[in-house]
Amino acid sequence: MTWAHKGKIAIAGVGFSEIERRTSRPLGTHALMAADAALADCGLGYDDIDGLATYPLAPFLGALQRDGEDVINVGFFLSQPRMKNVVWYSQAGEGLVATALRDATNALIAGACNYVLVWRAMYVPPGTYGRAAMREAGGDQQFTAPWGCMSPLQWHALRYRNYLETYGKTREQMSALVLNSRANANKNPHAIFHDRTLSLEDYQAARMISDPLCLLDCDVPVTGCVAMVLTTAERARDMKNKPAYVAAIGQQTAVHAARISYTTFDHFDCGKPLADRLWRDAGFGPRDLSAGELYDGFAPSTLYWLESAGFCGRGEALDFIQDGRIAIGGEMPINTFGGSLSEGRLHGMGHVAEAVAQLTDLAGPRQIPGASAIGVFDGSPMLRGSALILTRDP
Repeated sequence: MTWAHKGKIAIAGVGFSEIERRTSRPLGTHALMAADAALADCGLGYDDIDGLATYPLAPFLGALQRDGEDVINVGFFLSQPRMKNVVWYSQAGEGLVATALRDATNALIAGACNYVLVWRAMYVPPGTYGRAAMREAGGDQQFTAPWGCMSPLQWHALRYRNYLETYGKTREQMSALVLNSRANANKNPHAIFHDRTLSLEDYQAARMISDPLCLLDCDVPVTGCVAMVLTTAERARDMKNKPAYVAAIGQQTAVHAARISYTTFDHFDCGKPLADRLWRDAGFGPRDLSAGELYDGFAPSTLYWLESAGFCGRGEALDFIQDGRIAIGGEMPINTFGGSLSEGRLHGMGHVAEAVAQLTDLAGPRQIPGASAIGVFDGSPMLRGSALILTRDP
């Protein structure tokens, strides 16, 4: 039985700030640039916005969580003189940005507000990516940190090694995904690597970061912001541009036992319940999608979503991505904008923005003709990921 609210909520506007490797302006300026662009995209003003939602946590260890500097909380927008009519807000702590979109969707369904601004702002200072400094280790970290296993880079590397050995695959097969992402980013003006091509030889020669993860298997730390405006489908019909519609949305809520690292959990068991709910709510399955925008903070996460969401079987993802199957024009295009690997690390907001662009025919040279439904899977299947299905028609 499909979701009772399928197609009733729309993403009506999308806006980007400039995406930078080394920031030239405060993070708060990036957030306002993205919000301005999103509002202009749908023809609204700040007076129209009466709801706010975000996933604000700083994306690096040791952040001071200073609003307007290394994070953009709800409070940042509430303090803006132009933001006069907010009556509802939400600030998610799990599930990455798709959770903020879920909160906005539910608020609109409930009638708590009429127009919700959702954003994700990212700032990663030089030298902080994947690094952690600590003098004491408590809880689960007491079993890993004293031996140097301190960051998600290393946790994911351990999980990826286990995956390769369990299914008899090689890390060289991953080049198909990484090269596909870069080729798509070369067609995306927002991508940090828009003007930098990548070859198989480049991938093979890439510096090893945490075996078997090389530099090019990791997302690109950037400073930037993407914002979106959500409203009801009825209101969206009269707005400036054609919207994309929410067919299903949800979170990974699998029961977790005590853990040393979340990557020790089975990706298939953790991600499949979320995917099954999405397919039920949307009324179709992975084979019905025009594309998949699958999170790639680390390249193996895309493999885990391909399998747990049913695009292919368990242990088959590295074979699935070969021979052009995931290219634009292939059987199942994946990360048509370049993903976090080549557009930049925006914690899934770039994935959602690309789905909207494809469904509203604004993807330019990346456009999939007649794209009708796109799945966005955010975060890792093992760590409270979230996902949504967007469609061209309500």
